[in-house]
Amino acid sequence: MKGCRGIENPAFVASSPDSPRRLCPSPSSVEVSVLSTNPLREGSQPQEPQEPQKSPEPPLSSVTPPGSQERSGPESLSEYEEGPCGWGNFQPQCLQCCNTPQGFLFHYCLLALTQDTCLTAKNKTTCTASSSSLFYYLYVFILGQLLLGTGGTPLYTLGTAFIDDSVPTHKSSLYIGIGYSMSILGPAIGYVLGGQLLTMYIDADLGQSIDITEDDPRWLGAWWIGFLMSWLFAWSLIIPFSCFPKHLPGTAEIQDGKTSQIHQSNSLQHTDGNFGQSFKDFPAALKSLMRNTVFMCLVLSTCSEALVTTGFATFLPKFIENQFGLSSSSAATLAGTVLIPGAALGQILGGILVSKFKMTCKNIMKFALLMSITALTLTFVFVYANCENEPFAGVSESYNGTGELGNLIAPCNANCNCLRSYYYPICGGNGIQYFSPCYAGCTNSVSKRHPKVYYNCSCIERKTEVTPTPSSFSFEAQAGKCSSQCKNLPVFLGIFFAAIVFTFMAGTPITVSILRCVNQKQRSLALGIQCVLLRLLGTIPGPIIFGITIDSTCILWDINECGIKGACWIYNNIKMAYMLVAISVTCKITTIFFNGLAVFLYKPPPLGTDVPYQNQDSVVTAVSLECDLSKAGNDG
Repeated sequence: MKGCRGIENPAFVASSPDSPRRLCPSPSSVEVSVLSTNPLREGSQPQEPQEPQKSPEPPLSSVTPPGSQERSGPESLSEYEEGPCGWGNFQPQCLQCCNTPQGFLFHYCLLALTQDTCLTAKNKTTCTASSSSLFYYLYVFILGQLLLGTGGTPLYTLGTAFIDDSVPTHKSSLYIGIGYSMSILGPAIGYVLGGQLLTMYIDADLGQSIDITEDDPRWLGAWWIGFLMSWLFAWSLIIPFSCFPKHLPGTAEIQDGKTSQIHQSNSLQHTDGNFGQSFKDFPAALKSLMRNTVFMCLVLSTCSEALVTTGFATFLPKFIENQFGLSSSSAATLAGTVLIPGAALGQILGGILVSKFKMTCKNIMKFALLMSITALTLTFVFVYANCENEPFAGVSESYNGTGELGNLIAPCNANCNCLRSYYYPICGGNGIQYFSPCYAGCTNSVSKRHPKVYYNCSCIERKTEVTPTPSSFSFEAQAGKCSSQCKNLPVFLGIFFAAIVFTFMAGTPITVSILRCVNQKQRSLALGIQCVLLRLLGTIPGPIIFGITIDSTCILWDINECGIKGACWIYNNIKMAYMLVAISVTCKITTIFFNGLAVFLYKPPPLGTDVPYQNQDSVVTAVSLECDLSKAGNDG
């Protein structure tokens, strides 16, 4: 080995070009690497190692790290059992073109696309007794969600680790980014598919024989068809997934070219080479991961980020609808246009940049930290986007000087017997919005016009009585909310799109960092722990916290015919905007804190050691042993 003092051994595995350059190892570290590296591959010609050069240092040939053993050829090959694509002895040649990382990624993307596709639309229902037997079907849906989580989680734990095993280090982030972006596009397909299915009546067999339309509150869409389609599609993917081997061809060679970047800590030493092979090791493995401070910091940062992203995914349409006076469908479309492409683009860009610049684990964490800081600055767009509430009769505006604020009933509609539970906003010609045509005192309408128009409204101030005719284009009110005077919507959508992109650009790098900073045999377990904590601390409490916060800004609640308070109809826009800023900034600061702490605490393997990726368990022990021997030599 030119330029280095020590032994020359052809079995020593050099650093991968994907990993950072290492300094020349000392003789002791070379000896440890020789003992822990893979033997020559089957079919290669054995070579005799050269005699070690004489050195005043004590020989280390008899020193072996505790628990490490030379591995025979069959043992090393069994660790990465590469094989053809097929089922048992049935291995058709036509399937071998899929037996590649690209082939597995393709099917990974399809299954990820099938996963949040299952969406249920909200249907309007009337008051029912609390003792209805339909209530018990809730447990069926809960069971379905449990099964969905049980079946879907391995895709993001075992599947992600499988991808990381099968590709070089610098390409792993690109593949993972593409796979995760597909899981984001799934809900987009679900919204489109669900919207189309809801135009069909829930009892599809009835066809056109029913006498109600989509505008009727009693209409129920055929939401169940989407679940059947997703179920069939997901089950059809079991066939191609079952034909993949334990390891793709070339995995062992790729693993030999990788260098460990596991976080070094005295509390993470495992001297047993077979650690993790038995279920009895699960408590110790779990304890080891929980004591990995870098891993825990990265997981907590993803939890705080998931809390705010799931909250916005749920309530961004409501924010847009109330701030800018749009209909529910328009607000949902705009929210989906911003959230889905922004998140997918961020995941892919993050993976591309990490892959292109071949970042080390610490640089990946620094990159994620920078993206989070950028996203934090863009979050303040909500302060700029807040808009004053439009005039609303009975809420912020009186009925032509009559009635009281906070009360929808006034002398002009006192005899109309209007239902507070039937919210159907209309905009009067005077620029004031009304709760419904009934509360506006309207007695005539023309349904053939779009939007629907209303006449003879006693609560809308007018000069002359209007009699509707087919050719009449004048009216006192029309269906829908009044157009908002706030013109900040394009700027808000543009800045918020950028915030979403930068937020998700940190997603893939954080996942890659988790895979790098933990022991190779614990990567799937690490991702599993991340998924559990992500649900418990992020995606479950996120919508709840956002919902409670937004409800605190309500100024007009729905009271149904049963006298029970339901949804909120009108919000205080200014208060809502500032409350969302407070939640977002708090979560973003938490994310930045844990990301920065992970960067500060991370300790990569010393530059003096070059230990293959698959033998990273012995890194800490080898370094510790080298230091002890060096100290003994100096003392002697």
